[in-house]
Amino acid sequence: MAVKTEKELSEAQRNLWLKAVAAVELRNLGYAISLLQEILKQEPQFLMGRQLLRRAEVTKKRSTKRSFLNISTAPIAIMKAQREIKKDPKRAIEMPYNRQANMALKEAATAAGWQEIGVFALRTLLEENSRDVKALHELGRLYRERGENDQEVEVYNQIIEINPLDAEALRLGKDAAAHASMKSGGWTQAESYRDLIKDKEMAISLEQQGRMRLTGESLDQQIAETYARHKAEPANVDLARRLGTLNEQKEDLKAAIGWYQYAADLTKGADTGLVRKVSDLRTKRLEREIAVHEEFLSTHDAAHELHAKKSEELQAAKAKRAEILVTDARERVARNPTDLQLRFELGEHLVSAKRFREAVPELQRARQNPHARLKAMNLLGCCYGELGMLDLATKQLEEASKEILPMDAMKKEIVYNLGLIYERAGDQEKSLACMKQIYEIEHGYKDVARRVESSYENNTRGA
Repeated sequence: MAVKTEKELSEAQRNLWLKAVAAVELRNLGYAISLLQEILKQEPQFLMGRQLLRRAEVTKKRSTKRSFLNISTAPIAIMKAQREIKKDPKRAIEMPYNRQANMALKEAATAAGWQEIGVFALRTLLEENSRDVKALHELGRLYRERGENDQEVEVYNQIIEINPLDAEALRLGKDAAAHASMKSGGWTQAESYRDLIKDKEMAISLEQQGRMRLTGESLDQQIAETYARHKAEPANVDLARRLGTLNEQKEDLKAAIGWYQYAADLTKGADTGLVRKVSDLRTKRLEREIAVHEEFLSTHDAAHELHAKKSEELQAAKAKRAEILVTDARERVARNPTDLQLRFELGEHLVSAKRFREAVPELQRARQNPHARLKAMNLLGCCYGELGMLDLATKQLEEASKEILPMDAMKKEIVYNLGLIYERAGDQEKSLACMKQIYEIEHGYKDVARRVESSYENNTRGA
């Protein structure tokens, strides 16, 4: 059964919904949570309400200390919810916000036939810990049941990034990529990844070769042999992928990018692992180019005849790298629009590309992720500053600073940026106060020492 939308709520439920939204905006979180829980008791398939409830619960949990009572009663509530799954799955989906509860929510939702709610529960867990391999495997299985192979491929790629030796993720990821390719390419006959390769013995051989790291002449020989096979079977994805891998081992990034792109084109972009590989290698190639330019500029002064040209090439390479990272981040967000960590990464890359206006909505949403919240608020304050909205920048950075008690690395960056905003706003006293906070902890942080010490020198001269 499909999830319910706001338009499908009854008039009474819609009134409760509007009150809940207003309560969240006014930071009356306890009232908002009670309203949303009431709506979800009546319409458990209302996914937007469940998402807002999660946001309110996370914010409330972060702003108040957990009491002994909350700790002691939470497991009881979870056990009760797990018992409810067996009795009535549709009543078991109202439960506390923690790992056990969300796993139980996933079980209850899928038992009731509400797979999208199950996806939501697992995505909630992954916002807390994006490296939760168990939750990722559960999410991959759920996407497979829903027939969402592109999403499934993305999940298994995440697992492989965490643990390259996860055999199950490797196998299921290949199967998912094959099914996605079948859908996009119009293939209707294939049970698994291996069935997409006519010569199964060659598939096994390619997998075995893939585990070997070759060098020198043996590497060149493998490239030549694999290329000969490719000439006979130009539409074979695995041969193109293998040529990409071999050229990557050879450190020939230009050739590797070409072969991975060729393989990705054969799957019509359905294999997101190949698409990501092309992006990663393009970024790596640009980083090497940037390093070469930076080394030249650091060892040659502005009088050198190539200094200006190298400086321009450096800026162009950095701009290309930023655009690749933005494009890649946008594609990942499009595949997983509810993943707030990906929203933060997109916002971060947009800031690096100096596309501050586009970064604002991404960072605003990313604030709801407790793990990215402070970083998002810091960058959001900087964006407001770049857009000339100094009052909004000040408010954002002041709130972020108050949420951190110790003067750790994150707080130093936030306070420093706040000091710069105060300076731009013409409030020199507050700007200097920010710099002094940092100076007391770390004398060598950026240009803080110069700013603080020069203020005393100016006072002495003035006296």
